[in-house]
Amino acid sequence: MDASHFDDPAVLAELRTVFDAYEQALMSNDVAALNAYFWQDERTTRYGIADRQWGIAELVAYRAATPAPTFTRRLEHLRLHAFGPDMAVAQVEFVRSDTPLRGFQTQTWLRLPDGWRIVAAHVSMIPFPR
Repeated sequence: MDASHFDDPAVLAELRTVFDAYEQALMSNDVAALNAYFWQDERTTRYGIADRQWGIAELVAYRAATPAPTFTRRLEHLRLHAFGPDMAVAQVEFVRSDTPLRGFQTQTWLRLPDGWRIVAAHVSMIPFPR
C-alpha cells in the first residue's frame, strides 16, 4: 500500500469519534456498548492488565463479570493512525486515580460492514515516571 493513503484526515476523524465513544462507554461501564465495539468473532483478542480474552464469547463473559470502575482516568498522548480507509490503530497512555502506575492501551480497529470494530486490544500498567 502506498503511504499516501495513511492518516487520511477524514478516517482519523471517524476513528476519533468511535475512540471517544468507546472511552465514555468504558468509564460508564456500558457493557452492551463495550461489547458492540468489538468484532463479534472468535478471532477477537483482548489482553488486559490481569486478564486475557480469546474470542468474543470470552470478552462478553469478562465484561459481564467486571464491575463499574471506581476510579477516574485521564488520557495522555493519544496517537491515532489510519492505514488506508478501513484499518487503524489507536494508542494512548492513561493515568488512573487509584494507582501510581501508568497505563498503556492499544486498539486495532477495522471498518466492517456494521462500522468500526476493535479486532485486537492490549492494556498494561507499569511503574513509569510521571
